[in-house]
Amino acid sequence: MSKLRIALAQINPTVGDLTGNVLKIKKFIKKAEEVNSDIIVFPELSITGYPPEDLLLKSHFIEDNIKAAKEVAKHTSNIIAIYGFVEKENNKIFNSAAISHNQQLLGTQKKIYLPNYGVFDEKRYFSSGHSHSLINLENSTVGINICEDIWYPNPTKNLAVSGVSTILNINGSPFQIGKIEERKRLLIKRAKENKVNIAYVNMVGGQDELVFDGGSMFINFDGKIQVMGPQFSEKLLVYDLDEHKNQDRTQSITYSTNSINIKALKNKKHILEKFNTKQEFSIEEDQILQALILGTKDYVQKTGFSKVLIALSGGIDSALVATIASLALGPENVRCVYLPSRFSSQSSKSDANQLCINLGINLNEISIEDIFSTYESTLSEDFKNTNWGVAEENLQSRIRGALVMALSNKFGYLVLTTGNKSEMAVGYATIYGDMAGGFAVIKDVPKTLVYKISNYINLKYKKEIIPESIITKEPSAELKFDQKDSDSLPPYEILDKILELYVEKDYSTYEIQTMGFDNDIINHVIKLVDKNEYKRRQSAPGIKITAKNFDRDRRMPLSNKYIN
Repeated sequence: MSKLRIALAQINPTVGDLTGNVLKIKKFIKKAEEVNSDIIVFPELSITGYPPEDLLLKSHFIEDNIKAAKEVAKHTSNIIAIYGFVEKENNKIFNSAAISHNQQLLGTQKKIYLPNYGVFDEKRYFSSGHSHSLINLENSTVGINICEDIWYPNPTKNLAVSGVSTILNINGSPFQIGKIEERKRLLIKRAKENKVNIAYVNMVGGQDELVFDGGSMFINFDGKIQVMGPQFSEKLLVYDLDEHKNQDRTQSITYSTNSINIKALKNKKHILEKFNTKQEFSIEEDQILQALILGTKDYVQKTGFSKVLIALSGGIDSALVATIASLALGPENVRCVYLPSRFSSQSSKSDANQLCINLGINLNEISIEDIFSTYESTLSEDFKNTNWGVAEENLQSRIRGALVMALSNKFGYLVLTTGNKSEMAVGYATIYGDMAGGFAVIKDVPKTLVYKISNYINLKYKKEIIPESIITKEPSAELKFDQKDSDSLPPYEILDKILELYVEKDYSTYEIQTMGFDNDIINHVIKLVDKNEYKRRQSAPGIKITAKNFDRDRRMPLSNKYIN
């Protein structure tokens, strides 16, 4: 049986960097040619980066992307290159795959199913395709589908009954907890039910709130995963798939087809290195950690920053953010500042200092006490005959926010905020205070998961990076004496479960009650979530890791009278 050597180019493109993306694509084509590949396959919209959002409304951007796609075609000779770009036809644009060979762009495959849920809004921009392009080779026929198309039965079925034996599935599929296993189950199912090989390629890299995790793979026609690529890193994955004719033409085809005939590829094959066909993806905490590291690194670098600034409190959230930043950018590119007041404990100071020693980061200390006292004095007349309370607490946070942003402004640091998903959900954060910053690393990480990842980091690196005293201490904002998070919030173990049901699964109050939670706690949490939408709308973007985050997934009105 003859072999078809396919290279999957798991690359990290940058949205809008057409020149840089083309250079990267050409570099990977050259690598694939060096190992005598017949076909190289790139991710969805690899010319433009994904998702390009409203760049797609700019006609000049569309034209430049088409020129870039044609430029790539010039660098194909005795290899077939499949790569994502934006196609324009009859004043409509399509999310398409270019099919290039022998220095020509021979045809395209338009995406059929356009996702329009969660983080996806492709129907805002693209029109749907209604046909299949078949690549007829000497010994087999190859077909293409684009990301969402494989999640529906018909595109793969139609290709199979058209005689296709190998499907090239190009993707821009972002990471979320459990997604890699969901993909594997689906791809195995599609391969087995249609008796086709599937070459699945996904991009890697951070793009604003999204992180693409790769995990490209080859699956043969009986549903066995032959080769699995890594997550969160670029890779050229090469494998020899058995060519065979798929003769199943007994079922009707619901889409039209057009054929591209390519003469016999004459690449001499040498024996490939053996890949680990039984590779398993890392445990959940490691996947999340790697997503946070890659998302932070790419957001900082792709937005033109080189160094970041973090305000350390001595608590676990800022400790985790500082650790992630250090792993993503190197400790030399991370600056930390400790901003104590009269309410800051000595243990918080020593914990922040020990963390920085462990990470190899210099810690600067700037007391806010004199500034806070001046504010209190300035406001004393206006605040007279009132009790000292939340306004004075939040004033400390806003002083810290102003100082942090001053350092950012002066030295060009990107400020990383440190609020977690639990706090952002219930508004346990100060707008224009600790929410001030450019990127919210753990914004989609619930508090209970913050603890799990922090413990995992120490376990993974086999040393105490995040001090145990930070992990074990009771959480406190330290905006007044003897303050604890539990004064205002339910225990995080309960809070996070309620938040998952209400925010991520859209359960009603009644449905949550049936899960056994206290009714007063449920109502308190839901009220906090609903009334703090205005805060979240003004918060920095943050990395998505859960099924529903607060930026792209969950979109609630600010003026909202509906009571659940």
